Amino acid sequence: MSAHPVDEKLPALKMATTGLQHVAAMYAGVVAPPLIVGAAVGLSATELTFLTGACLFTAGLATFLQTLGIWNIGARLPFVNGVTFAGVAPMTAIVAATDDKSDALPIIFGAVIVAGLLGFIAAPFFSKMVRFFPPVVTGTVITLIGVSLLPVAFGWAQGPDPAADDFGSSTNLTLAAVTLLLVLLLRRFTRGFVKQIAVLLGLVGGTLIAIPFGVTDFGPVADASVIGFPSPFHFGAPQFQVAAIISMCVVMVVSMTESTADMLALGEIVDRPADEKTIAAGLRADTLGSAISPLFNGFMCSAFAQNIGLVAMTKIRSRYVVAAGGGFLVLMGLCPMAASLIAVVPRPVLGGAGVVLFGSVAASGIQTLVRAGLEKDNNVLIVAVSLAVGIIPISAPEFYHAFPETARIVLDSGISTGCVVAVLLNLVFNHLGRNQDAEDVTHPMESGEELAGPPRTAPATP
Repeated sequence: MSAHPVDEKLPALKMATTGLQHVAAMYAGVVAPPLIVGAAVGLSATELTFLTGACLFTAGLATFLQTLGIWNIGARLPFVNGVTFAGVAPMTAIVAATDDKSDALPIIFGAVIVAGLLGFIAAPFFSKMVRFFPPVVTGTVITLIGVSLLPVAFGWAQGPDPAADDFGSSTNLTLAAVTLLLVLLLRRFTRGFVKQIAVLLGLVGGTLIAIPFGVTDFGPVADASVIGFPSPFHFGAPQFQVAAIISMCVVMVVSMTESTADMLALGEIVDRPADEKTIAAGLRADTLGSAISPLFNGFMCSAFAQNIGLVAMTKIRSRYVVAAGGGFLVLMGLCPMAASLIAVVPRPVLGGAGVVLFGSVAASGIQTLVRAGLEKDNNVLIVAVSLAVGIIPISAPEFYHAFPETARIVLDSGISTGCVVAVLLNLVFNHLGRNQDAEDVTHPMESGEELAGPPRTAPATP
């Protein structure tokens, strides 16, 4: 019996190149948080490079945990892990509230360790939420993931610095458009292996085209050292402050919610639906990776939704490909010069490729909604209201400005709020008082009202 595509081991060259695609897709997301937090702390350029390398290194370790797994840890799906952006706002708030900035990072690291350990303990209980994620919920959340990521691609397309004079310039937008066109042409007119690495080839081509325009900066390569190791507790031993711990625990809840939604989305895409056991194992990997990360000067880790789009587009479902990407992340953490090579890719070029990647996630959500029973008015309302609430942080970023900062950690995540609203509305419309509406209910698989358990089997009992 042949192995499931998720467990397939590809030839070495194909494994390496497709793994690099995953690294390219998530690189900017990994390095952005340490750059922002490091700047807030006032780190020197050397220390900032060290912090960034540490986050790449720990992202690789967390990806190993998630894809290869040990014991009951790891979803064993093609799932990339890295520094969660949800923690940036509370971490910068911790920095601002710390009088001695040299204590800021140790306080953050201590809070992340505690939040990670508590999350690890809570993972099996949190995973039981999977039975409340039927297609009408998962389709909505997957769509929201893609829609929420698209503004990131649009921001990249405009340039790296919103304060720069060339931000949104015709040159930057043209480079993004050319990269997008390259990816589309490669997908349309090539076959086999070349077609599968279209995004990587598009990034390389876009970078080469950007050189004459002076947008490609090779300075990071020239300045980077060849070997470097993120020595444990480089910035000092972790410190444990209650307020910081509570703040990061809230971030952990948000992160676990998004990871659950991401695992459900990825399970649908790779045709290995994520059941309660898989989600519990995946959340253990997330939380344990987060608890270990500060030991090597990294931040909280979580799933990277943008890589789900890459899996959906390339149809390469092997978890070993993503594990290879994790290997590259570890090497980049140990070799700053190697890490700087991907930093050479101009942000507009990343933006052009991001349109395809993130749009593919949204399209996968729509595919799931097709079988969600949208012929029923109740399900249409669930999708309509959940999407509307989830899009609020995108369309009106200051909508929740009057709320406390802790509440905004959750509310400013459209994926989390949309997910919570979808689950609650599904319970209200499709399960509470269900007997009264028995005449409207056909077979659960036809109506899209089933509670999500192991998909394509008998629906779980409400």
